[in-house]
Amino acid sequence: MELKGSIVAIVTPFKNGKVDEKALGDLIEWHIREGTHGIVPCGTTGESATLDYEEHYRVIKFTVEVVRRRIPVIAGTGANSTDETIMITKRAEKDGADAALLVAPYYNKPTQEGLYRHYKKVAESTGLPLVLYNVPGRTAVNILPSTVARLAEIKNIVAIKEATGDMKQVSEIIRLCGERITVISGDDFTTFPLLCLGGKGVISVTANIAPKDVADMCNAWFKGDIADARRLHYKLEPLNQAMFIETNPIPVKTALAMMGKIAEEFRLPLCEMAEANKEKLKKVLKDYGLA
Repeated sequence: MELKGSIVAIVTPFKNGKVDEKALGDLIEWHIREGTHGIVPCGTTGESATLDYEEHYRVIKFTVEVVRRRIPVIAGTGANSTDETIMITKRAEKDGADAALLVAPYYNKPTQEGLYRHYKKVAESTGLPLVLYNVPGRTAVNILPSTVARLAEIKNIVAIKEATGDMKQVSEIIRLCGERITVISGDDFTTFPLLCLGGKGVISVTANIAPKDVADMCNAWFKGDIADARRLHYKLEPLNQAMFIETNPIPVKTALAMMGKIAEEFRLPLCEMAEANKEKLKKVLKDYGLA
């Protein structure tokens, strides 16, 4: 299994307070038809923080069942407790996930040594390939390149989702680790520059609404058609920006609702967009040809 290309951090559709499996299944099939290279259920964009354990497990298992090994399923299983992370990761492995995405432990702000020990212990508990997830804007902790280099020595730690937006940090990770770890963008606006530095793809928010263009941008790069990859990068930029008019995943779920693919429903503390922002989003979608 190769982790590369456009990997969608898929939303979790809700209907009347419950996970809408029909809508989720339809989204997954649409992604596969449009050329998406992999799916992350229960990531940040999937509102994992508001799913209870049974919902979390069910969304992962359901995604695995619908995908049927056609593309990789990288289950979001990270938590701010090492034991809890191990518990969720083992369940994802049992339910057939191909890999696990592990957000850095949030809120408790571990040291670099604590981060190393956390990931090492999780890696020792599972046979799944593991993807580190560095997003300091949400976790209040940065997995430094030197720590990534230490972790890259562990056999089943195979990739990192880098969402610092800092190309200097990405460059240092690749310089230190070489081919020992796959670097994947965690911000859509950095996908193209990260590919230029030696990264292999993106775990994408924008792919939720424009899966073909994000996949085509990656495919163009892999084929050596840099001009077409650059063209798609600039084409996608208005969408990339619009996805963060408000806190992710509020804009992307609102966009999917405008496209008729899911209900416009969130779980508190997330709520519907302000009307002024909704109008801005609607214009971006219309200009792009999505609504």
